[in-house]
Amino acid sequence: MTSRQGDAIRNRSSHPNGITILHVRPLPGRPQRGLLVGAGLTLPCALGRSGLTRFKREGDGATPVGRMAILAGFRRADRILPVPAPTPLVPIRDDDGWCDDLGDGRYNRRVRLPFAGSHETLRRDDRLYDLVFVLDWNVRRRTIGRGSAIFFHCARETLEPTAGCVALRPADMRRLLPRLGAKTVLVVG
Repeated sequence: MTSRQGDAIRNRSSHPNGITILHVRPLPGRPQRGLLVGAGLTLPCALGRSGLTRFKREGDGATPVGRMAILAGFRRADRILPVPAPTPLVPIRDDDGWCDDLGDGRYNRRVRLPFAGSHETLRRDDRLYDLVFVLDWNVRRRTIGRGSAIFFHCARETLEPTAGCVALRPADMRRLLPRLGAKTVLVVG
């Protein structure tokens, strides 16, 4: 991305009606890595192990291209102290999960563990979900099989690819946190 392109994206990242737009673009030749630009910041990010896709399917490892609002935020209360943030951060409980079972009516919904169907555990040991935001990919208008658990979360320091999410290093996520609100939208692609 050239300096001029970055400036153009930064200038479009604030909307008159209070929407904060965060643009996510893959790096040329490195489809699992990208730049998140907006809210006055340019930050490296991790993308899905299969890069980006316009045709998201469950388990494909790709980050969906599209415009996704932040619907909810969660934090590991034992690791992240309460912080003032425009999006309320709900403490993650031991029994919080997210259904990715194609045959379950709670597909792409938060569930309580133990849960018999296929699911993700939100309280992870690896710290990736210490701060995690639910993106509106296949949530409000849900189609079975179009992808589940598409989150905006913490990455490993090495920015290893995700399973289809967008992720920032923990320090960068904390820098961005005060700018993430109910009217924040990630535009991927």
